[in-house]
Amino acid sequence: MLPICSLFAYTLNMLSKQIRPLLSRAAAHQNAPQTLPASLRGYAQAAAVQDTKLPLAVFGLDGTYASALYTAAAKTSSLDSTSKSLAALAEVFRKDIKLSGILTAPTLGAGEKSQIIQELQRHIGGVDKSDTVKNFLKTLSDNNRLGILQGVCEKFATLMGAARGELELTVTSAAKLDSKTLQRLEAAVAKSEYSQGKRLKVAPKVNPDIMGGLVVEIGDRTIDLSVSSKIAKMNKLLTDML
Repeated sequence: MLPICSLFAYTLNMLSKQIRPLLSRAAAHQNAPQTLPASLRGYAQAAAVQDTKLPLAVFGLDGTYASALYTAAAKTSSLDSTSKSLAALAEVFRKDIKLSGILTAPTLGAGEKSQIIQELQRHIGGVDKSDTVKNFLKTLSDNNRLGILQGVCEKFATLMGAARGELELTVTSAAKLDSKTLQRLEAAVAKSEYSQGKRLKVAPKVNPDIMGGLVVEIGDRTIDLSVSSKIAKMNKLLTDML
């Protein structure tokens, strides 16, 4: 994996003084009516003709785009290469936590978007032989939706996992967990009824806001053992007593 190009750092510096006061505008833009662009509707409709079925339903605007991309990739028999391409992009987001903020900045011009897309394609490399992801990135850019790319990567991975018979096990902690701890958690869940007898795919996440403990999500179930949750429950109990 190539290191994050100086383009991202340059773009961030250029926008840093403007991003904060414009975050509210970016949020408003993200909450605009979630209408699928004509280009993606065409992908989905064409794939539907080929009797392509989603392995499960994913929700939200990023889920809508991920579903359309899945059907498009299925139509062109490029699910595997598309999955690898999005996994490469997900790694870019993991290594550069500022990238997501850059992509949601409403001040990004057409030229800057084009440069960012070119850099993202460099990280994908030659995996995207059918240009499915290349065209998808352009569609996101044309419709001012680059800000949901990270979510699309996550939702697409969920779809692929379901298609392979995997069950995603998301483990959120306040600090990064070591591999041994993750393996122990995976083994414990695999032996429980929560695994449904399926192969687990562990997806660790870090969220300092939970303060400590763990939040474990598997399928449609959530086990919240976080410190923040315990504090919230304690506060509610004290409020109810007063």
